[in-house]
Amino acid sequence: LQVCLEHAFHLLCNGLIDEAYQNLSLAESWRFGEQTAIQDKEMKLIQAYRGLLDYYSWSKQKTILLEHGQDGFEDLSVEREMHSCFRKAAVNLKEIIKIPGVWDLFVKCYVDLLEFYGDHNEARQVLNEYAYNSKFPANPNAHVYLYQFLKRHGESKKSLISALKILHDIVPSHELMIDFNTMLQKSKKRKKRRLGLEVIFAALDYAGWKENVKAWSCLARQVKQIVISEKHLDWIKQEWNSRKDWWPAFHFSRYLAKRNWQENESLSYEKAVVAGILLGKDCKYFKYVSHQGCKAQVKRFRTLKKFVNKHNPVYLRISG
Repeated sequence: LQVCLEHAFHLLCNGLIDEAYQNLSLAESWRFGEQTAIQDKEMKLIQAYRGLLDYYSWSKQKTILLEHGQDGFEDLSVEREMHSCFRKAAVNLKEIIKIPGVWDLFVKCYVDLLEFYGDHNEARQVLNEYAYNSKFPANPNAHVYLYQFLKRHGESKKSLISALKILHDIVPSHELMIDFNTMLQKSKKRKKRRLGLEVIFAALDYAGWKENVKAWSCLARQVKQIVISEKHLDWIKQEWNSRKDWWPAFHFSRYLAKRNWQENESLSYEKAVVAGILLGKDCKYFKYVSHQGCKAQVKRFRTLKKFVNKHNPVYLRISG
């Protein structure tokens, strides 16, 4: 069975989909003596991969149907073929995802089938089970799929935040942290806005986010709001305390100021806002970028310089 599975992979890698399907079908019908536990698992894998190929056939038929619209007899033929593929795919995909493990592709395909035929409750149940069943290994993608499903179906902000909170705990650098931060910032609850600040600071701890304009814009907007209101400065201080020894070199060096200014004015502006608030008006990054912006007669940089100079005492309170 293991050899059959590997042979099927080889055929698939070479684009021989029909041959791979036949190979898996033959393997599924294989019987020799009493089936061991290992063989049982291998058989389930074979059935699952055959289910994937049935899904592939279903997807092709769906494309034909959507492209050609209603063509009478031909249309009915395609629909029948589609439904046949759906039934075969659904049975095998449903079985494999009951077993604790990482089954991302199988889950996505099964949910796609269910959604197409309007079985949203079953799709939700599958995704909830995949994300929250403690027997399954921790898997960030499980929470991503659940979040995307909930968002597609217009679920409440509370549900969306709940899904992303767990994702944040597992992968604080995930790209969806922008969405998470945005939702938290719009909340009327102070606790959630506080979490939003924590989320965006945590994301920017990672090198992959260093030049993410959206992330810096989120952080700049929130710290500016806090500084203007002079409420919750302790939030900024708490986040900054654990970063003040390494963020200046990591994010706010003169070298980065020069490079960011040359490559992306918007990035340099958002970072300068944050740098000016966290490190004050004498920060190398802020001084370089604001000087270049004023020299280029860009209005927002003149406004930024005035803002940081006006609120410089805030820096002293944060850094103290």
